[in-house]
Amino acid sequence: MSELGEAVRAAIDEGRLGPRLWLYANYHCNLTCSYCLTESGPGVPRRELSAEAMTRAVAEAADLGFRGIGITGGEPFLRPDLPALAADLSGVMPVLVLTNATLFEGRRIARLDPLSGRDVTLQISLDAASPVANDPMRGPGNFERVIDAIPRLRERGIGVRVATTLYGQDEQELRAVERLVADLGIPPDDHVVRPTAARGRAAEAGLGELAGIDELPAEATVTVDGLFWSPFAPTVRGGRLDTDLLVSRQTSPLEDGMRSFVGLVSEVPLAEATRFR
Repeated sequence: MSELGEAVRAAIDEGRLGPRLWLYANYHCNLTCSYCLTESGPGVPRRELSAEAMTRAVAEAADLGFRGIGITGGEPFLRPDLPALAADLSGVMPVLVLTNATLFEGRRIARLDPLSGRDVTLQISLDAASPVANDPMRGPGNFERVIDAIPRLRERGIGVRVATTLYGQDEQELRAVERLVADLGIPPDDHVVRPTAARGRAAEAGLGELAGIDELPAEATVTVDGLFWSPFAPTVRGGRLDTDLLVSRQTSPLEDGMRSFVGLVSEVPLAEATRFR
């Protein structure tokens, strides 16, 4: 094992570095959520990582000691190649794909068949237990499409987690979401509740908590623009990319950027590095 690989594995073992390498597959989306970090929407530039770049990064991440892959966007499944690509990558390491699950209506869900039985989990956003509470932040019809998609995905042998983003829901609403998620057959360990980061569109709307290097845990994130501190880091405001949490422009080979990343991780006090773990 290389010296860098040993450093990466030690940082993961100590809780200083997240065990997944995150990949921003794209930036465009079919929704325009009020708290979106990247100002994603139907009309934004795609800014996609190529399949070749993603495949190369995953192979290099495995050699460095990472233990999983996260794929996010935008809405990753706007890419026609994503199901087959995620299935292929799962042969290297477990894959988690963040999705709004609104593209899986009717017969279109069949395009996800390459994921059936593979080590791929879809993390689906669901913020409230009713369309009245959920859809104002995410868009009309979002709730019903998600509630329809989850059982059909599970029936096809595709792993599902649910993520609830906090933007002011009261305790009663959060308990209602927990009950709904349980009714959909999702165990509590697969229901993620996360704060809104005050970055991107959320910052413009005055939503969320501060999200700098002291608030965000270190999770190496590859985009078309470089290697960032966290999947919450490569945000966009007013159409311009935030680079305050850009660690390195170098992502190929990945080890070049990771040398800078590991050096930065070592400077963050352990109590802060693990505060959200």
